[in-house]
Amino acid sequence: MIFSNLLIKWYLQNKRDLPWRNTTNPYPIWLSEIMLQQTRVAQGMPYFLSFTTAFPTVFDLANADEEKVLKLWQGLGYYSRARNLHKTAQLVAYEMSGIFPDNYTDLLKLKGIGEYTAAAIASFSYNEAVPVVDGNVFRVLSRYFDIETDIAQASAKKEFAALAFELMPKDTRGGAELSEANPAIFNQAIMEFGALQCVPKSPNCGICIFNESCAALQKKKVAELPVKSKKLKVRNRFFNYLVIADEINNTLIQKRTAKGIWHNLYEFPLIETDQTEDFNYISERIQKEFLQEHTIISIQEHNENTIIHKLSHQHLHIKFWKVTVNGILENGIDSATLTTFPFPIVIHNFIEAN
Repeated sequence: MIFSNLLIKWYLQNKRDLPWRNTTNPYPIWLSEIMLQQTRVAQGMPYFLSFTTAFPTVFDLANADEEKVLKLWQGLGYYSRARNLHKTAQLVAYEMSGIFPDNYTDLLKLKGIGEYTAAAIASFSYNEAVPVVDGNVFRVLSRYFDIETDIAQASAKKEFAALAFELMPKDTRGGAELSEANPAIFNQAIMEFGALQCVPKSPNCGICIFNESCAALQKKKVAELPVKSKKLKVRNRFFNYLVIADEINNTLIQKRTAKGIWHNLYEFPLIETDQTEDFNYISERIQKEFLQEHTIISIQEHNENTIIHKLSHQHLHIKFWKVTVNGILENGIDSATLTTFPFPIVIHNFIEAN
């Protein structure tokens, strides 16, 4: 138990004061865990505060329009998280009377809640003795014990979870907030240690509490662990957005209803191509496929250099084209109304800048 005791002592002295740590209420804990997937705390914090202000309870979130939820999520990315968040809030509010399941097994049954999130809620809200295994935990344990298991392998999580469970204090009496040596505190401690001390690149091992017992440090393998071989295959896509303006400066937008990136967000009319195309190609496509009922006055390339917007599995090469037409656009949107819709952040930034 030397490892756990040292770790928890470090945590109690160094932990960040984060709002979701000051409660055992599963609603804000669930919100924070969903928001912090693939997201740094500094980036996620304003969103957490906005959500808890707009939706103080799970009932408020359940009763909200999806577009309002997506608008508040705008810029956080991985928008399926927001859609699943909304659906799960409705399930908990309408079918469970607003009460979250109080154990890991039942939490796993909720939409958008995987093993990590279920373990986090079960541990932090109900002090269940279940290990939380994220990237920080992989890193800390692989370095301390010199574990060369490839963490991209499906079996890795089970191996690391078993080790974390073995190290974890099992005192679950009295609730998660009362004991300094319980599963909830241990899980928070090991994740915080990975986030603040045992960081991915160039950790300061000289000040580490484990610098005399860490196997990777003794063997000079800190930079090599954890082992992760899997590389994401990145798909390149080429988006040409048409920013259409009529005589009263209204424009057109459309909703992305197909499955895939940005589902249920809004965008300008789109021409997707197989590669970066020049003015003549785009101009011809616009005149053939769009705005037959209007005379096109001008087409201008808004950004000469392509904007590259990187997603986890895709790189989007984006150009905006300003298209001016005569007459008034049917279903045209004025600039004030435009800002109320949820857009992908790259389009939101374009609108804000123009």
